[in-house]
Amino acid sequence: MIVLAVVALIALLVVLIAWGKVPPFLAFLVVALGGAVLFGMPLAQIPKSLEKGVGDMLGGLVAIICLGAMFGRAIADSGAAQSIARALIGAVGLRFILLAMAMTGLIVGIPLFYSVGFVVMIPLIFSIAKRANLPPVYVGLPLLSGLSVAHGYLPPHPSPAALVTLFGASTGLTLGYGLIVSLAALMVGGPLLTLVLKRVNLLPLGGPAADSPFAADEAPDAKAPGPINSFTTALLPVVLIAATTALLVAFKTPSPTHDLIGFVGNPAVVLTLCLIYATFSLGVLRGIGIPVQMQRYGDALKDVASILLILAGAGALKQVFVDSGVSATLGGWLGSLPLHPLVLGWLIAMVIRVALGSATIAGLTAAGLIQPVMAATGVDPNLMVLAIGAGSLMFSHVNDPGFWLFKEYFGLSLKETLLSWTVMESVVGVVGLVCVLGLSLVV
Repeated sequence: MIVLAVVALIALLVVLIAWGKVPPFLAFLVVALGGAVLFGMPLAQIPKSLEKGVGDMLGGLVAIICLGAMFGRAIADSGAAQSIARALIGAVGLRFILLAMAMTGLIVGIPLFYSVGFVVMIPLIFSIAKRANLPPVYVGLPLLSGLSVAHGYLPPHPSPAALVTLFGASTGLTLGYGLIVSLAALMVGGPLLTLVLKRVNLLPLGGPAADSPFAADEAPDAKAPGPINSFTTALLPVVLIAATTALLVAFKTPSPTHDLIGFVGNPAVVLTLCLIYATFSLGVLRGIGIPVQMQRYGDALKDVASILLILAGAGALKQVFVDSGVSATLGGWLGSLPLHPLVLGWLIAMVIRVALGSATIAGLTAAGLIQPVMAATGVDPNLMVLAIGAGSLMFSHVNDPGFWLFKEYFGLSLKETLLSWTVMESVVGVVGLVCVLGLSLVV
C-alpha cells in the first residue's frame, strides 16, 4: 500500500505540473503536504519536516548555483563562447566540423546553463551553416548534444550539483567520471548519430540557413576575448576542481596543507575564485567596467530563482518520505527488484522525465526515491549521480521546452524534431548508462 501511495503521489505531481500548469515549487509543496498527512505524520512535525527538507537541499547549493549562473553570464556576454567555437573550427577545418561543434557544445556547456547556451550559440550555428553551405541541423545537432550532456552529467549544473549534495558524493570524482561519460555519450549522440541520420536520409534539413534571421555573415568581434583567454576562463572551474581532488588523494594525511587544498577545492570557493578571475580577464582588462558587469550578474541571479524553488520543493518532498518512514519501506521494496541499482535509478529518472519533460525535476524526484536503495546496496554515489543524469535526458518530447526551442529555431516539423532531437537525447542517455555501468566494474 505504501508503494501504491508513493506512485499515486508522483502521479499527482505529474498531473499538477504537466496538466494543471502549477508552478513546480507549489506542486512539490502540495504533494509533500498531502503525503505527510497520508502517511500519518504528526501534524506538529510536518512544518518542521518541510523546513528541514528545504534547508538541507538549499544549504549547500544556493551559492554554487548562483555563482555558476553569474560565471556563465560572464562567458556568454563577453563573446568567449563564440571565440571558443571559432578557434575549434579554425583548428580542425570543415572536414571535422561535426567534431569541432560537439566539443564546442561541451566546453561552452560547462559554464553555461542549457537555455542560455542554446540562445547564445544559435546565431553562430546558422552563420557557420551558411558559410559552409551545410544544413543548419547538421551543424547544430552535435553542438546541442554537447550542451545537453554537460547539463545532465556535470556539476555545477543544478541537477548534478543537487544530486552530489543529496548522495554525499564527491564533486571532483563526479566531475571526473562525468567527463568520461560525457565524452563517450557526446561522440555517439553528436557527430556519429548526425552522420548516421544523414546517411539513412533521416536528418531533417529544416529551413535553409540563408533564409534565417540568424544567418548573417558575422565577422569575429574585435572586442571579443582571444581564444586562449576564453578557453582558460571557461575551463578554469574544471581544472581547479580536478587539481584539488587529485591533490587531496596525494595528501591523505591531515595537515594544514590538506586543509588548504580542501578549502580551495570546495565548489563554492572554486566558483568564487573563477568568477573573480572572469570579471577581470573577460571584463576589466578588456575595458568593461565593474558596474556594468555587476548589473549583468544581477540579471543572471534573476534567471535562477525558478531553479532554486524547484530544488526547495524537491527537498521538502524528500524529507517527508524520510521522516514518515516511507523511504526505508520503499527502499526495501525497490531493492528487492531484480535490477542493478544504477539501472533502477536511471529507469525511475527516465519515467519521470517522459512524464514531466524537465530533466532537473526528473533527477531530483528520482533521487528522493532511490536514496534508501543506495544506503542498502552501497552503490557508488558518484556513479548514481551520473546514472540518474542519464535517465533524466531520455526521450525529450512535446512536454519539454528544449524540444520546442529546437523545433522552432530550426524550422522543423514535429516528425523531424522527433527524428533528430528526441533521438539524440535518447542516445546520449542510453550511452551514458552503458558507460556508468562500465565504470562501476572498474572503480
